[in-house]
This record gives sequence, structure tokens and C-alpha cells, in this order.
Amino acid sequence: MLELININKYYNPGSVNEMCMFQDFSLTINDGDFVSIVGSNGSGKTSLLNIICGSIDIDSGKILVDDRNIVREKEYVRQRSIGRVYQNPAMGTCPSMTILENMSLADNKGKTFNLSFGTNKKRIDAYKELLSKLNLGLEDKLNIKVGSLSGGQRQAMALLMSTMTPIKFLILDEHTAALDPKTAELIMELTDKIVKEKNITTIMVTHNLRYAIEYGNRIIMMHQGNVIFDKAGETKEEVNIDDVLGLFNKISIECGN
Repeated sequence: MLELININKYYNPGSVNEMCMFQDFSLTINDGDFVSIVGSNGSGKTSLLNIICGSIDIDSGKILVDDRNIVREKEYVRQRSIGRVYQNPAMGTCPSMTILENMSLADNKGKTFNLSFGTNKKRIDAYKELLSKLNLGLEDKLNIKVGSLSGGQRQAMALLMSTMTPIKFLILDEHTAALDPKTAELIMELTDKIVKEKNITTIMVTHNLRYAIEYGNRIIMMHQGNVIFDKAGETKEEVNIDDVLGLFNKISIECGN
């Protein structure tokens, strides 16, 4: 279970540009949840992910993982149990390295470094098997540099690599936003398959309302650092795009947009 308790986060504190992103913010994510988070720009969606991952510090509050406070844990320590896929496909892979080298890098996540070879050739067949599940033909291109692949191929690899080692949480930061519609559909289908097979607690930020409604068991809408809409389980299944879009429009009108 992931619990954020009384989180406070200010940007540029003490300056004329001071902004309060979160004030006494609390949220609980249950084990096995697949949560979709929607909201307008500046609502706090990505800041929430960064706080969970340790990319930004909080001013006060607790972040509990199974009752253990991880607030003081460095980002690289948290990453051992967190897989993250970014909006930009280039951020999840190393373009100057081959597919094989990228897979080996992901395979060694969280392990101690030693003087052994970084690429374990005994694992090649296992990598090919994993890549074949993508149905992109990458299993036959292990020696191709990742930088020569399409954005969709790289994002599929990033998703696969982020879940190769045992993780507790999968963080998806608008991971289909930079892709064309057909490729985005493929990545979402792959995401759903991986999450269900591995039963990974997943938090997905997206601007695609259809994806937010169609996938996962819980949908949250954020606005100005607060959760203003939260539906899970059977009540989430009753939510439709018009409901969410109507709330978006109401907020826009209230904000003068």
C-alpha cells in the first residue's frame, strides 16, 4: 500500500513567485490498483509522480510504503522498486547502446556493480523471448542501436525494460502522449497486458480521457493540488467520458478559461 499523508509542497518559497502545489494533501493507493490520473495543466499530476519517485522533495508530510516512511530515501534507492515510463520515448532507453545492451542494463537494475561483463550472453534467449511478445520484430535486431528505432518501438522497449525486474510500483507519465494514435493504442494494450500479468500497482497520468476510463480500476481528477473526483471499482465502471469532460468544462469556466 502507498500512502501520502499531509503532504505540503511549495515552489520558490519566500519569493514573489512562491506557489503552493500541495497543502495537507493525502492519498492512498491500494496494492494492485491501476489508477488513472487526469487533470488540467498545473493541477499537480506530474508533481505527484515526482514526489512518489523522489525526483522532488516535499516540505513536510509522510510517504508510506507498507507503513515504512520513505521520505528520506534518495531517488536512486526508490527506483529499485519503481518502474517509470516517461512521455518522451528517448528518456526510457539509451540511444547510443544496442537493444541487447539496453536489455542487459535493465536486467541489472538494483544489482551491485562488479568486474563481470555488463552483457550476459546467457540471457540472450530470455531477452529474445521477452521482445517477441511486443510483436515488433525487435527480437531479431538485438545488435541495432536503439536510437535508430521509431518512437513507438522505443516506448514499447521502455515499458518492457521498466518491468523486467521485480518492482512494486509502475509509474506512467503520459507515456502515450508523444505517439501517433495507432502506436498509442498498441502501447496501451501492452501496458494493460503487463500490469495484469505481473499484478503491478500502477499510477498513470494521462490527458486521454478514453484511456483513463477504459483502463484500470480507479480514476482520479486533480485540480490545483487537490483530488476533486475519485471513482473506483464498480462506481468507476459507471463513469463515462461525458461525466469527466463535463467536470473539466465546469472547472475551466470557474477559472475563466
